[in-house]
Amino acid sequence: MQKVILKIGGMSCSACSSGLEKYLNKQEGIEASVNLVLAQAMITYSDHYQIQDLERLIKETGYESLGVYDGKEETKKTKNHILFYGILTIFTLYLSMAHMLGLKELIHKEKYPELYTIILFLLACFFLWYGRNILKNGIKNLIHKMPNMDTLVTIGVFSSFFYSTWNMIQILLGHKELVEMLYFESCVVILFLIQLGRIIDSKNKEKTKKAIQELVQITPEKAYIKVNKEIKEVSIDEVQQGDILIAKPGMKIAVDGVIVRGTAHLDEAFITGESIPCKKGKKDTVVAGSINLDGVVEYEAQKIGKDSTISEIVRLVVEATNTKAPIARIADKVSGYFVPSIIVLAILTGLANFYFSNWNEAIVSFVTVLVVACPCALGLATPLAIVISEGKCAKLGILVKNSETLENAHKIDTIVLDKTGTLTYGNLQIAKIYHYNSYNDARLISITASLEANSNHPISYAFASYREKHQLDILEVTDFKNMDGIGLTGKIGENEYYVGNSKLFDFLKLENEYIHDEDTLTKEGNSIVYVMENKEVIGLIGVKDVVRKEAKQTIQELKRRKKEVIMLTGDNEKTASLIAANLGIQKVIANVMPSEKTKVIKELLECGKQVMMVGDGINDAPSLAASSIGVSMKSGTDIASDSADVILMQNHLDRIPLLLSISQNTIRNIKQNLFWAFFYNLCMLPLAVGFLKPYGITMNPMFAGLAMTLSSLTVVWNALRLRK
Repeated sequence: MQKVILKIGGMSCSACSSGLEKYLNKQEGIEASVNLVLAQAMITYSDHYQIQDLERLIKETGYESLGVYDGKEETKKTKNHILFYGILTIFTLYLSMAHMLGLKELIHKEKYPELYTIILFLLACFFLWYGRNILKNGIKNLIHKMPNMDTLVTIGVFSSFFYSTWNMIQILLGHKELVEMLYFESCVVILFLIQLGRIIDSKNKEKTKKAIQELVQITPEKAYIKVNKEIKEVSIDEVQQGDILIAKPGMKIAVDGVIVRGTAHLDEAFITGESIPCKKGKKDTVVAGSINLDGVVEYEAQKIGKDSTISEIVRLVVEATNTKAPIARIADKVSGYFVPSIIVLAILTGLANFYFSNWNEAIVSFVTVLVVACPCALGLATPLAIVISEGKCAKLGILVKNSETLENAHKIDTIVLDKTGTLTYGNLQIAKIYHYNSYNDARLISITASLEANSNHPISYAFASYREKHQLDILEVTDFKNMDGIGLTGKIGENEYYVGNSKLFDFLKLENEYIHDEDTLTKEGNSIVYVMENKEVIGLIGVKDVVRKEAKQTIQELKRRKKEVIMLTGDNEKTASLIAANLGIQKVIANVMPSEKTKVIKELLECGKQVMMVGDGINDAPSLAASSIGVSMKSGTDIASDSADVILMQNHLDRIPLLLSISQNTIRNIKQNLFWAFFYNLCMLPLAVGFLKPYGITMNPMFAGLAMTLSSLTVVWNALRLRK
């Protein structure tokens, strides 16, 4: 068996992707997963197939293979005519309904029925062309015995159009009273609204493609190679395995490799999730895209191009998104049985009327059954509730990117949370200060920050951040020295200051009387910073990545809802366990790389769990894509945000329980909508079929249309309740 990812053209909705997927999976020796968002099909196929055979099968379903996915995406610019078609839709509604609202009629339909009818007919024809992709998909899915929402819309539009066209012909032949029985405007409105929704949806797809493309750009375009003791600048494509490269402070590591000389602190947060840059020395591995904060290192190139860690993450994101199980909508399941049944019933009714009456009665009864049973409200039942709920979420700072998320969030039973940047703020902050003299916080931090301003050590950023936030002055430092592995020293005015770790006591041959406070800070996961003035300790400062203030309450609420909560982090086990214990999280999985995170998510899914992954970094992107629902913090990276189904715009974790509640209310509302979508239709079906004809009770398409309208209005009113 072989595997290939093909780029697909022509897919515009979930009906397209599911229809293509089902058709491919019907073929012997083929297993396919079609991804609508990335416009790709991941196909596993037996040896007797060629790529050309797969492309032929795709073409048979009406779509187009754009070749094998190569990791590069082309930006396709298309004109947006939505404003033009929107104006035409409003014009059509005004033309057909102005008299009902007491407005001035553009064309008096009773005086000029022929002109009025022809203009509406032409507008409807124009919109049939505009929505031709929907209609084609509806017909294709019907032909392939996979009726879905597009099929429902197609039947609704064509039944209204052809019935109205028949009446138009009668009007042109002199039956002017039929001018009240035209439904051309329904064709216009339905097709416009569906196209509008798909245009909005397509923007999210382009963002995802762009984010994946930009991920590759994390690695630098240039590299510095050492050749015979000379340093040569080359493009990244020229680097070969085994080359010795150099990275100076502030530079990015060009390719994955191993350090052969030098030491430096590297920021690898985008890969490991570790907030504190790690010190790297000889024989330590380095990852392309990580930033050298200090020091000069020489490293041997090992993994380049498609074998690099970044390329692996791109592959994981694409593959995880392609293998995500397709979610069948409730309406699609119902339509699979309902649509064929109604078509058969309409045909039988028409034939019966033709046999017992005449051709005209047969046409009218056939269309009446289609119109009264055509579940146009079914097309509104799910998306309308979703749109209103998404608006509610947006007001609460929850950006939901697809309807499947709101349909399925209530099923989540396992919440997996990244640590750095998710449960914590993702950057070093001053957590606790001990004072051993009369200096206040401002004075002590001002002294420390002034010394740290001369350092490139990662801890210095915590003091710089505090100083900027509290608008503290930088004091002039003289005789500054960096004591490697110990700390810093310098003079401010007449006083000599030392800032560093506990090794300062050995260096200055002093006794540490503050070991108890140091142990307290260490147990809480802090990095230790002593501050000395003229060799006397004046303060002890704990620096760490601080837990979000709402994190503990959120965890408690999730546990109250009987959700399993897991911490999954690339950080070290000691730090992760300390934070987990503070938050009340029992299960902790630490020291994991991106591929291992994805593996954990997949294992949970294989156990039958419905998993929500919450993260913020590039290292979280594959696991966000692989989970049932991925949630990213707004402060996260672009690739994490675009791999996620939900973005927390205000970085508030307490929005997660709110999302679960809104989803539960939404799914309940959808089920109610589905009931009302069918209620009127099923009540009217006996009338339309003619069961009550012996009692003198009949129905014509005009009343059938009224029942269909009432059904739609009821669904709209019910869905609007979600705003509360």
